[in-house]
Amino acid sequence: MAHIYLEDVAVDFPLYSGASRSLKTSLLHLGSGGRIGRDLSDRMCVQALHNISFELNNGDRVGIVGPNGAGKTTLLRVLSGVYEPSSGKIFRSGKVAALFDVALGMDTEATGYENITMRGMLLGLSRSEINSKVDEIADFTELGDYLKIPVRTYSSGMLLRLAFAVCTSVEPEILLMDEWIGVGDAKFLEKAKSRLDDFVSRSQILALASHSNDLIRQVCNKAVLIDKGGIISYGEVTEVLEMYEKTL
Repeated sequence: MAHIYLEDVAVDFPLYSGASRSLKTSLLHLGSGGRIGRDLSDRMCVQALHNISFELNNGDRVGIVGPNGAGKTTLLRVLSGVYEPSSGKIFRSGKVAALFDVALGMDTEATGYENITMRGMLLGLSRSEINSKVDEIADFTELGDYLKIPVRTYSSGMLLRLAFAVCTSVEPEILLMDEWIGVGDAKFLEKAKSRLDDFVSRSQILALASHSNDLIRQVCNKAVLIDKGGIISYGEVTEVLEMYEKTL
């Protein structure tokens, strides 16, 4: 059963050596409200997240909200394992599917069929699992014989169709999304929406970062408001969004 637990998680990004205690470094520290400062090795660091603690269990759909630069994408990447915490603990149980960049891992010199295999392996599928899904993925893309030629010949819409079809063919236990995905032209969009809705419903845990409060209300049963790398509020969607909307 899927489970995520974060305890006092912090993420720091080093900038440069701060060996010389200049007026510039002092102003950076003060001007950022303390989010830019020195670590123990005397490097200048940006504190992207600090004191992040919450728990997600089977059935949770959490919306991550906050202004630009609040730390939403960084938090998603911590949940996915892309970023390791600088301090604190994270416990994660369950297969993770992260839809941050659906075209990640595409080889433009390889064919569509070859990219289905490579992208599927990046998502954690075995070769036999990929082979069992190839026909279904190909049918969904509606790309036909284009799948036999290099994807560098594809339009951006065709590439997105292929990437989206592969990404949504896995069976995620933990699904992480940075904004909702819109795919292709109007004719294809309704088909893609139905597939995405089904994909989300199959996940045990969903974490969705979005600037659309209406979408968060529609999809999620919990919300976390973060700003300047820290949690301002975490709990029931309506309560958290009302607090956030008062600050807009």
